[in-house]
Amino acid sequence: MKRIQSVLCMIGLTLGLAGNLVAQTLNQKTTSQQQLVDSLPTQTLNQVTVKGARSVIVESLPNVYGTYLMGGKRSEAIRLSEIDANVAEKTPRQVFARIPGVFVYDMDGTGNQINIATRGLDPHRSWENNIRQNSVITNSDMYGYPASHYSPPMESIDRVELVRGTASLQYGAQFGGMLNYVTKQADSTRRFGFETVNSVGAYGLRSSYNAIGGRIGKWTYYAYYYRRHSDGYRENSNSNAEAQFGRLQYQATQRLSFTAEFGRSAYTYQIPGPLTDAMFAQDPRQSTRSRNYFNPDIYIPSLKADWQLSDRTRLLWTVSAVLGARNSVQLDAFATVPDTINHVTGQYKARQVDIDNFNSYTSETRLLHRYKLGTIGGVLAAGVQLISTDLHRRQLGVGTTASDYDLTLTSPFKRDLHFRTNNIAIFVENQFHLTDRLMVSPGIRIENGKTEMRGTISYYDPGNLPTDISHHFALLGINGQYRVNDAVKIYGGWSQAYRPVVFKDIIPTSVYERIDKSLKDAYGYNAEIGVDGHWQGLHLNVTVFDLLYRNRLGTLLLTNADGSNYVFRTNIGDSRSTGVEALLEAQLLRTDKFLLSGFTSTAFNNARYINGVVAAGTENRNVTGHQVESAPRWTTRNGLTARYGTASLTLQYSYVSQTFSDALNTAVPSANGAIGPVPAYSLWDLNGTWRIKKSLTIRGSVNNLLNQQYFTKRPTFYPGPGVWPSDGRSAVLTVGLTI
Repeated sequence: MKRIQSVLCMIGLTLGLAGNLVAQTLNQKTTSQQQLVDSLPTQTLNQVTVKGARSVIVESLPNVYGTYLMGGKRSEAIRLSEIDANVAEKTPRQVFARIPGVFVYDMDGTGNQINIATRGLDPHRSWENNIRQNSVITNSDMYGYPASHYSPPMESIDRVELVRGTASLQYGAQFGGMLNYVTKQADSTRRFGFETVNSVGAYGLRSSYNAIGGRIGKWTYYAYYYRRHSDGYRENSNSNAEAQFGRLQYQATQRLSFTAEFGRSAYTYQIPGPLTDAMFAQDPRQSTRSRNYFNPDIYIPSLKADWQLSDRTRLLWTVSAVLGARNSVQLDAFATVPDTINHVTGQYKARQVDIDNFNSYTSETRLLHRYKLGTIGGVLAAGVQLISTDLHRRQLGVGTTASDYDLTLTSPFKRDLHFRTNNIAIFVENQFHLTDRLMVSPGIRIENGKTEMRGTISYYDPGNLPTDISHHFALLGINGQYRVNDAVKIYGGWSQAYRPVVFKDIIPTSVYERIDKSLKDAYGYNAEIGVDGHWQGLHLNVTVFDLLYRNRLGTLLLTNADGSNYVFRTNIGDSRSTGVEALLEAQLLRTDKFLLSGFTSTAFNNARYINGVVAAGTENRNVTGHQVESAPRWTTRNGLTARYGTASLTLQYSYVSQTFSDALNTAVPSANGAIGPVPAYSLWDLNGTWRIKKSLTIRGSVNNLLNQQYFTKRPTFYPGPGVWPSDGRSAVLTVGLTI
């Protein structure tokens, strides 16, 4: 033992002497260098100011982006500081204007939630997408309720990134692709910085965003606090929102950093209720409900370790969670059912209380390695994703007869269920650079998991319920890219995807419903081929796509042995979406101080059932060849931007063609407004930005300039079947100051 201690002492002494010698040598060298620098003559250079304005806004993500491989996929990245848009109310048709084919679903009132989809998918809370913030998953529950209830303010976002479904092997199995909101970063050249963005607008809009950030030694920090209030366009549609976010990064070494983030968003929205078509024609601002409320309150904590193991190898480990609740209290009924005081009791009818509690945990380890085999260069991306979730759903609780937001129960929940999932996914993708111009990237993702539903439904025999769902998939994909020259590249790929059976698919709504115990997860593929070209003042990106979606969920009408009927929830058919997505950005006129540019972002989408049968009244009907619900054939957004000095003004025109609310493509609206077509609509928006100084920015918006009365969807479930009018004309003024 003494010998070991002696050896350790000798080693310590030797290292200490060596360290002192190295330090003295470095100090001498540094002193000599400083003396040499001091002896050199100095000269003060004249200030040079570089001015410019970008007419091309949309960028594709690089072939290697962090630990992701994006070569050969259609991707778009838009910096919000470079576009004229209504960020105070995060108007999606303006934020995503230059991304062709984005369908916008207005549901939760202006400014509360973004609901989008592409290629004929369901836009409900963007739940066909893998939603992320700074690459951290924010979907509430990937396997039980993959909706995005987390809703950060758009003032906090630096850029929006969308990658289509052919990249699904790397980030998840979602058909719609990955939508990543990248938050603003701290100014690392300063110890302290402050930003405030404040807005006022029509219908009582008031919002305030305040952020601080900076760098002190090895620590970089950024945090914001946000509040917003709006009375709403319709009667009884006010909302109050708040959000907080904090990031703390420690740069341990040049190659190793640790980042902790914590985000929260919450809002309470007074739901004005659905309308019938007759009510909408009479006055779209009217309300059928004054006692309905919706309140999501979501927390997103995460930790990241980013380690550059070598010049060619990088390891990124992220652990994160989605925690919180989705609460609602409402009278859930058709628009034709009035919410009035009972003359006998002198009170309103008791409302329904529903509460979802989310407990989703994710660990994702990603490795990126660059290598060379002879003359062929390669980049390998591999990783493991572990997800564990527990969605606690309590529904059909009898609430109070009050009119305020109150989750108090007067009778227990009729449904009290847990939906637990444990899933592991292993993914590998490799870019082979066969030549300087040609790249091929094959990949595989293996999903293995199980979902267990446990709990009680008061009105239902537990023996009729499926309790376990297994997820076993080996998903394949391949992408390629050929760079014709420095300006033009051709890209394309094919990738499999799947969507698990979610909670609502296996919960019977009444004793007359049964669930297919052999329900299958939806699966299929994305395929695309396109060309992307950049020339002087011109950008063109055109993609032809094909999306196959098998095992769609629906209902059939079946008969018992005694002749009575029941509703059977099962897989009812397959759909296919084929079409073209095209973006053209062009510089039209340019002088020393003036720039006129324009864009057109247009998509044609033929989304139809290739086979399928659904229940219709007292019979089952074939829907083969019918248009998929909420999937417009044409979506186009076009804009002209005039820039003079530091001021810009954008006029935007949007058109969305007719859609249908049901697979039957019912052409005549029902009397209660629950089913029928959604008419085509056209909208004009005017947005301007004036950057008075580097630190002061003024934005102004006039949305829906011609006061078009329109709606985007007739929902089949929340917030209730019927017509949900979107906002008419409104104006917003925003002032931003950076110190």
